[in-house]
Parts: sequence; structure tokens; C-alpha cells
Amino acid sequence: MSKIRSVNDFVIKFANVNGSGSASANQMFAKGVFRHGVPVSPKNIFPSNIQGLPTWFEVRVNDKGYLGRKAGVDIAVTMNPQSYNKDIAEVNPGGYVLYDSSWKRNFNRDDINVIELPITSLCIAEFTNPKQRQLFKNLVYVGALSFMLDIPKSIYVKLIKEQFRGKEKLIDPNVKALNIGYNYARKHFKDICNIKVKKANLTKNKILINGNEAAGLGCVFGGATVCAWYPITPSTSLAEGFTKYCNQFRVDPETGKHNFAIVQAEDELASLGMAIGANWNGARAFTATSGPGISLMNEFIGLAYFAEVPVVIFDIQRGGPSTGMPTRTQQSDLISCAYASHGDTKHPMIFPADPKECFEFASMAFDLADRLQTPLFVLSDLDIGMNDWMVPELTMNNSKTFDRGKVLDAQALDSIEKFGRYEDVDGDGIPYRTYPGAHPEKGSYFTRGSSHDAFAAYTEDGVVNAENLARIGKKIDLSPKYLPKAIAKQDRNFSEIGILYFGSTEVAMQESLDLLAKDKKPCDALRIRSFPFGEEIWDFIDAHKTIFVVEQNRDAQLKTLILAEGKTNHKKLKSVLCFDGSPITANFISNSIKKYLGNKKLKKVARK
Repeated sequence: MSKIRSVNDFVIKFANVNGSGSASANQMFAKGVFRHGVPVSPKNIFPSNIQGLPTWFEVRVNDKGYLGRKAGVDIAVTMNPQSYNKDIAEVNPGGYVLYDSSWKRNFNRDDINVIELPITSLCIAEFTNPKQRQLFKNLVYVGALSFMLDIPKSIYVKLIKEQFRGKEKLIDPNVKALNIGYNYARKHFKDICNIKVKKANLTKNKILINGNEAAGLGCVFGGATVCAWYPITPSTSLAEGFTKYCNQFRVDPETGKHNFAIVQAEDELASLGMAIGANWNGARAFTATSGPGISLMNEFIGLAYFAEVPVVIFDIQRGGPSTGMPTRTQQSDLISCAYASHGDTKHPMIFPADPKECFEFASMAFDLADRLQTPLFVLSDLDIGMNDWMVPELTMNNSKTFDRGKVLDAQALDSIEKFGRYEDVDGDGIPYRTYPGAHPEKGSYFTRGSSHDAFAAYTEDGVVNAENLARIGKKIDLSPKYLPKAIAKQDRNFSEIGILYFGSTEVAMQESLDLLAKDKKPCDALRIRSFPFGEEIWDFIDAHKTIFVVEQNRDAQLKTLILAEGKTNHKKLKSVLCFDGSPITANFISNSIKKYLGNKKLKKVARK
């Protein structure tokens, strides 16, 4: 029987039962490969119940740096009989299946290599505590994989010690479980697997971190001191990350006073109301939610837009509509966020592509919201938010100063005869504002969600209201000058075919571009990082004959926004849509484009 042979390039998939404690062990396996200097991309695929249903954990190992999800499995660790048939079907011919052979099983495939590891029997023989027997099963197979793949066991021993620092009593039994699997494999599995992990130096100055953790830290560096939130998958860990870093960086070392406020509200609408109130008072505040929360927040989003109170809203997108697939990823909230609330509204959005940009964009978002005096959305997704990604180390300029925008202090107010809260003094659509209490006589105003004039006075004059709406529209239309610019990945030959994409699709895009170039179908690509769109988007569209818009939703929401916002021929735009809840793959993108292009030969395009 053939065996897959590979070094530092494979996909391993763990099939477990939700609530069995497997996720931490599977994550430890990935960290061990990373510590051995080889790039990894772990993906936790879990159900929305607490315990009992099948759960999977994929790890792609690739020394070329291709870390987007890849279909097909080279090694399957099958610990859940409920999903055996599905798990075995995904294994590539010549691949390997490691299972708990305490109960023998015939997998009915003669083109795969079955590795029998009696995990349950080994744990029963060594541990008397039923809970330990269940939990330590996971470390037994990690130990066996350590031997089979040539990953030094010492790496995992060190990881166990780090994980249980402060809980030293747990270290020895966990190391014991690891050794059980390692020693069994050393005795029985010599030369059983031809997939290996060879030490490399490809992870230097890199870290493994998820987007929610990085965004929580970015909020601290961005000056946020208030978080009001309501728990919802997959955004909860962002608020928890912010809490952790506030406890580290926002506690006065002398007095122990907390220089932050974190409130778990009764629902999503209340959480946004609290964040708006805190921002109106001069704090930097935010909320974190997902699609259903955005739906509930619409009334307050409209208030902040029309009253022109800055607020940052993190939307960690998940599968919808309704409750949808709360533990699966999608990019399906673009339209609901871009025009959230009723009436004429449009909101700036920024799209991080990985945890590093989650950190940077989170910090940036508060400056942008303050500068524009409006709600600003940071649209991440479950794949970025809850999975660990390998990214460069996070850095921040500690000398950075915050851009609070057009805020008048008491001295400035003294020089003004009459302060107009909603007056366009500079012609950019952005008025001046004050913090409450800035001046004993001037600058005090009511924030109005009803129609108002330039001085925040209530009015039902339609002309005045129309002028105010036009001014707000003007500042939003001019906002691209402040927002992150799109990033081009153009082929050196300048193809007549262009690709537009955004967010977490980035990790699969470079691989797909290489696949297309290999098949003599080179394409240019542009990653969109914000909305409203900057001129570089329209220039890119004009420069190409055909544009593929790649996105992870059913209704082509990015394409819809492009058509709604620009004068683009709809026949020029072709959609590549993935909405099965799994991260998009490079093969999906390249095969979709190649299918459309067929045998068409691409022409080089002369461009400046």
C-alpha cells in the first residue's frame, strides 16, 4: 500500500466529541509544530452545543507559508465513532488514520494506512480517575504523533509546564499521559508514517494569536477605557481579551484603582446605548457583537449616526441568517452594517485580514470614529476571531498620540461668540464638538436624534433638516481619505483579469494567485480594506476587462456594494462565492476562476 511522503507540508485533522477537552490538546499539537520552526494554521470546527456533538480541529502545516485552509486530509486522528464515515472519506489516498483501537474497527478502505493505538485501554491501565481517563486520551495521541512525526517530545513537555504554570500538581499526570502515547508509538510505530516535521527557522519573530485577543489588546492601545457588551458567539472572547489586558495595563500600580469600566449589559441594544453614552462623555468606548446583535442595535446605530456621537462596533461575523450557524464563519454582514438603521444612513467599515490587522485596526478605529464623529464598524469574522493565526509580532509606537478630532476646549470656546454643534465651519462636513462640562457657559448642548439645526435646536423645517443630512452625507463620502487604503497584489505582467476581495480571504488569495499563474492564467488582485470605497477601487476596476469579486457569502454583498456605490458595468463583475461556513480555500478560488476563463488566453496589459 502506498504511503504519503511529505516533510513540513500536510493537513492533519482531529475528530473528537465536543466537551471532551480535546481542543487544548489539539492546539498544543499545533503549537509544538510552530515551536519546531514550521508554519501552522489551526482551525477549530466546533458545534454550537456545549457537549456531545462531533467537533473537528484541522491543522495545516506548510513551509511555503500557504496557511489558508486546504481540502483533503493527510492524517486523520479519529476519536469519535459517530463521525467515522465522514472522517475516513476525507483522507487522501495513501494517507493515515490513527484511531482508538481499544475497540477494533474496519474502515473499508484499502488505499489508506490504519494505525491502531489502544488509547482507552492505555488510560484505564494507568489512571484510576474516570475524568482523568477521558481528558488524558487527548495527550496520549499527541505523544504518539510526537514520535511518529519526529517532533521532539521535550517541546510538548515544556508546553504542558507553561499551560499549567501555577497549577503544578497537574503537570506530572499530563506529562505521564504524553509519555504513554510516545512510548507506545516508539515501541510499535517505527517507520509507520512517512510524513515528518523537520526543524526549520520559519517562525522567527512570528506569534500564534487569534483575532479577538489581538483586537482586545488593540483597543487598549487605542485608548479605549469602556467596553459594554452582551455575550454572543463569536465575539465574546474579544470583550474577555480587553478585560484581561485592562487588568494588566489599566490598573494604577500605586492605588490599585481600575482605570476602565466593563459592563455586561442585559442585551445588545443596551450595550450599544452604554457605549454611545460613554463616548458622548469623552471616553473611548466600544461594543463587540455578531450579526444578530447588529440587527438588535439598529435603533441606537441610527441615533449615533444622526447625533454624531463616535462609537466603535466590532462585528465578528458568523453564519446566518437568524441564529444560522453560530460557530461557522461567513462574511455576510456587509450590507447590514454599511446601511444599518432606518432612513438615509451609511457607515464607515474597516476589514482586517488577520489578527495583526485586528490589533492595528482596533487601535486605529477609535481615532477614525472620533475624527468622523460617527459609528465605525470593524468587520472581522469567526475564522479570524477565534482561530490562532501565525502573524508577525505585534508592535505599537508608544509615542503615538490619539486623534480626538474636532474637540473644543474652554479656551477655544471663549473665542467663539456662539457655538454651533452641527455647524460645518471648515467645509468638510465634520462639525466641532465639546465634552460635557468643558465650559461653564458655552458648549453645553443636547444631543439630538430628532431633526435639528446647526445649533442642536429642534426643528421641523424640512429644508434645514435636508441641509443637515447632506452635510452628514458629505463627511461620510469624504471619509476614505482617513480609512485604510486597498492593497494591490498585481502580477508583474499586468493581467486583463482582476480580483477584488477582503478580510480573511487574504490567507488563501496568494496561494490561489500562484495556482492561477502556474496554469498560465495570471491575475491582478486588490484587497479592499475599508468602505466607503476609495478611488483606488474604481481605478482598479477601470483598468481590467473582467473583475472577479471573491467573498464568503451567498448574496455577493461586496459586489452589491460596489454596484450601489459606483458607476460600474455589472456585466464586468463576476462573483466567486463560498458560504458553506468553512474558510475559503485557494483551490476553490482558482478553480472557480479557471472554470469561467476556460481555455481563454490572457493578454498582457500595458499600464503606467
